[in-house]
Amino acid sequence: MGDVLAGNHAVWEFDSDSVLIRFVRGIRTPRLPRLFHALGTRRIPLEAVSEVTVTAGRRDAVVLRVRPRPGADPLIEAAAGQLKEVCDPYRLVLPGDRAPRAAAFADALRSRLGPERDEPAERFLVDVPKPPVRLKAYDARVDFDGSAITFHWSRTGATGTKWKAGDQRYPLAALTGVEWHSPGGPGGHLRLLLRDTTGDPRPDHDLAAAVFGVGYGAVHESLPFAAALLAAVRDRAALASVPRARSGDDRLRHLSELHSAGLLTDAEYVALRDRFAAESL
Repeated sequence: MGDVLAGNHAVWEFDSDSVLIRFVRGIRTPRLPRLFHALGTRRIPLEAVSEVTVTAGRRDAVVLRVRPRPGADPLIEAAAGQLKEVCDPYRLVLPGDRAPRAAAFADALRSRLGPERDEPAERFLVDVPKPPVRLKAYDARVDFDGSAITFHWSRTGATGTKWKAGDQRYPLAALTGVEWHSPGGPGGHLRLLLRDTTGDPRPDHDLAAAVFGVGYGAVHESLPFAAALLAAVRDRAALASVPRARSGDDRLRHLSELHSAGLLTDAEYVALRDRFAAESL
């Protein structure tokens, strides 16, 4: 397609197989939401899209919206419906006189969607920040280096339970998921879901949780961090579920990609490489 639509907070560029979203300040909206500023640029493959709509907005505006397939975007999966409408990265607000162009773009996009549009995605299709990433919460600094998550407790913010327990380190293999509770509501926090243990339901006492607060864990910082964690957990789970029928070359190639991305330590990479090689004999 190669066409471009400039809206209030973003410029969408349509290609034959994707939509490139560049978040920029507009003339009517000089202030860019901080989440959009943090996201910068995102490429959305059309295979990640479920639906495209054009609706009337406020003050004679028109809204072009793309709805991602469930399971396609780790950012949306981590948000779990908690994002405010103004922070929806899949929503483009346009002046009303651009309604015909928005409708034409929507029709062109729909014509390129495949039959899988109505099904949940089997894997994440939209990229998020790669490790190493860091988050400053109220009671901890949380680091993710690609293989493990470490909580460094704050002397002034952490409860006695956390401070006495000392800093905590969780290998990626110990996680089954991540929960993000928006700092915009009461009880905002980030919690790791662990494979073999259940933490204290109170996030300020859970050694696998970091509490948000005023000035700590803002959406533009904590949500991309949670999405990066979730993507890494799912990638690792996908590796574990690789069927043995898959060719040895494919499995080793995928293993090498995960190692290069920092999702496997050197020791883990060597152990799995040797195991796959033995199974292919």
